[in-house]
Amino acid sequence: MAVSSAHPLRLSTVILPVFRWSAEGRRIWQHAEQLGFHTAYTYDHLSWRSFRDRPWFGAIPTLTAAAAATERLRLGTLVTSPNFRHPVTLAKELITLDDVSDGRVTLGVGAGGTGFDATALGNEAWAPRERADRFAEFVRLLDLLLSEGGTGGVSYQGDFYAAHEVRNVPGCVQRPRLPFAVAATGPRGMRLAARHGQAWVTTGDPRSAGGTAAGFYRALGRQVDRLEGVCEEVGREPATLGRVLLDTSAFAPHGVSPLASADAFAEYAGTCAEMGFTELVLHWPVPDSVFATDPAVFERVVTQVTVP
Repeated sequence: MAVSSAHPLRLSTVILPVFRWSAEGRRIWQHAEQLGFHTAYTYDHLSWRSFRDRPWFGAIPTLTAAAAATERLRLGTLVTSPNFRHPVTLAKELITLDDVSDGRVTLGVGAGGTGFDATALGNEAWAPRERADRFAEFVRLLDLLLSEGGTGGVSYQGDFYAAHEVRNVPGCVQRPRLPFAVAATGPRGMRLAARHGQAWVTTGDPRSAGGTAAGFYRALGRQVDRLEGVCEEVGREPATLGRVLLDTSAFAPHGVSPLASADAFAEYAGTCAEMGFTELVLHWPVPDSVFATDPAVFERVVTQVTVP
């Protein structure tokens, strides 16, 4: 089991892109900054589960609007995937967002799933092996485009993606590029995180938790141990890779309910800090949905619980 990280534990949130900007969206993102969150992320999907027939806006335009409406809050996707994105066009949007936000963007990136996004462009959903292969190439090319897309341009020919003399002048405000937070549960994805990421993202392993808090933490600990082994394998000092835990208990119950009360969250945060996590991410309340957390409890957790 990993020991506590030397880094302070940060608290962040996910604000789903479901709020009309002029009516609620601007106020919510500004309130997230006022509450002191480190980062406010949003899902980068075309639609998602029970929200498929409800309002759902684009991630990059939402984050751009949030960048203009805030000053200190970091912003990011959690997560962007190859399902409907291409590295060349995504890189251009990201350097623009990094510029508008004055260097406050983190790219959360993952392999994607088999939900609505997987077939929205008219293709069949990819087999797991192809999805993993595409993800590896997607991350590598994005890294090149955002790090080296100056006046010389980037040319690349892979199995799934290509780029021809692509220029991204002036590049990112953050140097050498904006940070990647790579979502991964298995060794192959963790190697991508260790090689290209500034942070690793997980939701734990609810399927192995057995519906109990003890089971959830044991499974999470196994993931942390696996990550540290992978880091050592590729020559990365494990302590240099941030560890981000996204709470998905609202739609994937696993025996731990961090937002049940302030005490429940304090216990959750303390246990995660002991495992070396550097950032915890909570979903912003959304009425009439699986994320319909009591706003009073949510704010109490954020403002009154001291994270380790």
